[in-house]
Amino acid sequence: MANLCGRSLVAIPILIAIVLFASQISDIRPRSLKWTIIRSMLLVFMYIAIYAAAPLLPLSMIAASLYTGPIFIALLSAFLIGEPVGRRTWSAVVLGFIGVLVILRPATDAFSLYMLIPVVAGLFYALAAIITRTKCIDEKPQILAIMLNLSILIIGLLASGVVVLAQPLLRHGITYPFLLGNWIDMRPREWGVIALLSFLFVIIGIGLAKAYQSAPPPIIATFDYTYLLFAAWWRFLFFSEIPDLETIIGMVMIVIAGLLVMKI
Repeated sequence: MANLCGRSLVAIPILIAIVLFASQISDIRPRSLKWTIIRSMLLVFMYIAIYAAAPLLPLSMIAASLYTGPIFIALLSAFLIGEPVGRRTWSAVVLGFIGVLVILRPATDAFSLYMLIPVVAGLFYALAAIITRTKCIDEKPQILAIMLNLSILIIGLLASGVVVLAQPLLRHGITYPFLLGNWIDMRPREWGVIALLSFLFVIIGIGLAKAYQSAPPPIIATFDYTYLLFAAWWRFLFFSEIPDLETIIGMVMIVIAGLLVMKI
């Protein structure tokens, strides 16, 4: 939690400065406080799920499971906001679901319930994307980014307080360092990394919000599949790990499903 809290501490002043540079202090208030909070909380839960899974699953598996998001977006767009879903989209949904099953291998000894954590994160991501498009379309992307970082900071500080008070009762702090681990001393090197991540987080927060406000969620979400390629590359570069054949096949199926949704 320290990572996310630290990033938000640096990102919030940057975002406020961006808003004030372009407008007045009154423009910092969101037009719909309720929906911006709901959107932010869904993304907070998404981040928590991703980082909770990180010590337990390979990065490529987390990435592939998380990016069931566009499939959820296609389904939820049809049922929640009435967007038409044709035969091609349904075929993509089925193909993507099969790809997830290939990666997770639920009928084998390799399956673990932990593998469902990033899938749940993908569902949170899909709900946040649809809310951005339908309920927060008139919000400034900078305001959405500020609200997200405020939510991360508040939830992170509350959770950290609970962890500190309950530390003697926690036995899994090492297994789940993101959720149950103690804060560490921050040296200049760590603060430098946090500052870099905060800068990237500002760009991502504003860019994603603007993207989902600009086009139907299934189209924008499909571009997120490039994350699968980057995740596999960084995993190989830093850890010299190569996904097994089943994971690669499942990833390819999910990517094809996303391209079908986007009608490429």
